[in-house]
Amino acid sequence: MTWEAWLTVAVVAGILYGLIRNVASPAALLFGGLAVLMTAASVTGTDSLITPQQAFAGFSNTGLITVGFLFVVVAGMVHTGALPLITEPLLGRPRRLITAQTRMLFPVAGLSAFLNNTPVVAMFLPVVDDLAKRTQLPASRLFMPLSYASIFGGMCTLIGTSTNLVIDGMVQSAGAAPGIAMFDLAWVGLPAAILGLTYILLASSWLLPDHRPTLNIDQDPRRYTAEVIVEPGGPMVGRSIEQAGLRHLPGLFLAEIERDGQVLPAVAPSERLQGGDRLVFAGVVESVVDLHRMRGLQPATDQVHKLQGRRDQRCLVEAVVSNECPLVGRSIREGRFRSEYNAAVVAVARGGRRLTGKIGDIVLQAGDTLLLETHPSFLDRQRNARDFFLVSRVENSTPRRHERAGIALAILAAMVAAATSGVLSMLNAALLAAGAMVATGCATSNEARRSIDWSVLLVIGAALGVGQAMANSGAASTLAHGMVTLADGHPWLVLLAVFAVTSLFTELITNNAAAVLVFPVALSASDSLGVNPMPFIITLMIAASASFSSPLGYQTNLMVYGPGGYRFVDYLRFGLPLNFLTMAVTVTLAPLVWPF
Repeated sequence: MTWEAWLTVAVVAGILYGLIRNVASPAALLFGGLAVLMTAASVTGTDSLITPQQAFAGFSNTGLITVGFLFVVVAGMVHTGALPLITEPLLGRPRRLITAQTRMLFPVAGLSAFLNNTPVVAMFLPVVDDLAKRTQLPASRLFMPLSYASIFGGMCTLIGTSTNLVIDGMVQSAGAAPGIAMFDLAWVGLPAAILGLTYILLASSWLLPDHRPTLNIDQDPRRYTAEVIVEPGGPMVGRSIEQAGLRHLPGLFLAEIERDGQVLPAVAPSERLQGGDRLVFAGVVESVVDLHRMRGLQPATDQVHKLQGRRDQRCLVEAVVSNECPLVGRSIREGRFRSEYNAAVVAVARGGRRLTGKIGDIVLQAGDTLLLETHPSFLDRQRNARDFFLVSRVENSTPRRHERAGIALAILAAMVAAATSGVLSMLNAALLAAGAMVATGCATSNEARRSIDWSVLLVIGAALGVGQAMANSGAASTLAHGMVTLADGHPWLVLLAVFAVTSLFTELITNNAAAVLVFPVALSASDSLGVNPMPFIITLMIAASASFSSPLGYQTNLMVYGPGGYRFVDYLRFGLPLNFLTMAVTVTLAPLVWPF
């Protein structure tokens, strides 16, 4: 190999070592590697490493830009409450990890067989996060399986991933085969997916980390008393407490129901809700926020509807009443709190005790913590005022725009239909869908900006730059030819080498780049052996998607890296057996379905 190739290999090895040892963030390590390669190219004048334009060309990659737009599409689904309409029937309310994984993995794999993996994972990210909070299951044992399920689904059809289509195009251009049919890959991909998902269900509880919050929310000293009304004619009417999802909200319990002037204490999970029921809850602020997001529930106080401004422009604010507040010693209703502060009290906390009576009848005391629905300008007005000791905004507490849920669902369906049918590219469809979400008010421009996870985009863009250096320096092609040459003369060994090389490159330089680099090597190997090229083509397709032991090889792996709180070694420990399992299935079945 040339010195450029050796330097590139050394830089990639350094990045991998840094990720394994958790020396720095993935973005910092990848940009550091790019800096070394660019500096070496500039000092020596070589054109076999990477130019500044090539180093950052990854940020104009259509896949990366698509991911960015999909974050906005998902924001529209989240802020209208449309997402639970799709996911709740699939996921239900599981109590055990294996049940939650089963109800998540198989639908995700099924969707990913016909849709691009990236939007499927993007759509499920907030859902899985919410599921982990509600069920107190470790999110780290849900996020990585989510990514892997989408990868397995993409292995089963020609349109499952863009890599399959790229390889099919190269096959037809080379005239090596008539082309791959829609479900040809399923002969190998489906058995691999079934075995892989079974492995995930059996092994995740002891191979994946158990990341839980360091503070148990049940120990939070702020115990709010909150009231909501069951919307007459709404989706909650006729459902039991259990079915409505009101029993397992973490850190929140239903204290009583007031119905037709009667109080029902110690409510059973089987109790069915009726329109107009006043539900009294006690619990922590995070779950009170979740309560106010639920479709079919509305704040018990009518003061919310009398506030100035649109409701979807408000937020929730926590405020601690000071001893100089003029309303101390008076009830919330008597003190005309809404008129005084243009804010509605939706919950009250006092020393961890549950308060009795209606919210409006509670007599305020110094030190009470109020949860207010108000305009964000309340923070600026009251931050330095004497009426409150402390005011702080509750993150992600803007009321849901449930009336726009149908619009959000229609936009999502149109995006999926346009991209799947080939009328528009995935990038074009995602761009139009993101714009439509903002234009129709499903998400505001501020919410759209905040929804984009820039760290994910930075890592993807930098990883593409490092992959380009692997190709330019000749390191990738030299390694590929060397491994295939070692197995020359033995079709099964050559097939094994093609899978191993492609899988290795997928982990290092992304799946599309790996497929493009290894395709000519695999085709020339089949020609020199005088055997049918189809086993090699199918093996290349499966191997290019089999990115399980590194977060760098596949966009969905990077998307779950941060939310799951993973380290590089977590992917290696949990994913490497999946690489070997998929390799064994592919190398065994491909020559049986398409004989040499």
